[in-house]
Amino acid sequence: QVQLVESGGGLVQAGGSLRLSCAASGTMFSIFSMGWYRQAPGKQRELVATITSGRGTNYADSVKGRFTISRDNAKNTVYLHMSSLKPEDTAVYYCHAGERSGLVNYWGQGTQVTVSS
Repeated sequence: QVQLVESGGGLVQAGGSLRLSCAASGTMFSIFSMGWYRQAPGKQRELVATITSGRGTNYADSVKGRFTISRDNAKNTVYLHMSSLKPEDTAVYYCHAGERSGLVNYWGQGTQVTVSS
């Protein structure tokens, strides 16, 4: 089992920056990728960014050039650095960890990010 705890959400003005953190604990040896998803009111959860154990990254087109995902394997922590934030980035952001097979996935409880215009 893996437990994920997010932190760092909050309220920020458009154009501002935030850093989200996700601390993982438990049985991590099987975890291949970690990342962030978000869900805005009335919308489906969508991928924001992922990073593999080899530090390969993948970003949603909507955040490329503005968000950066990074990973500290020694601390079992993944970060999402968000800059040039837009009101449309407002959502609950969820941390995710998954095995290579894609069959086992873990989720954090979510952290709210609100960007005011």
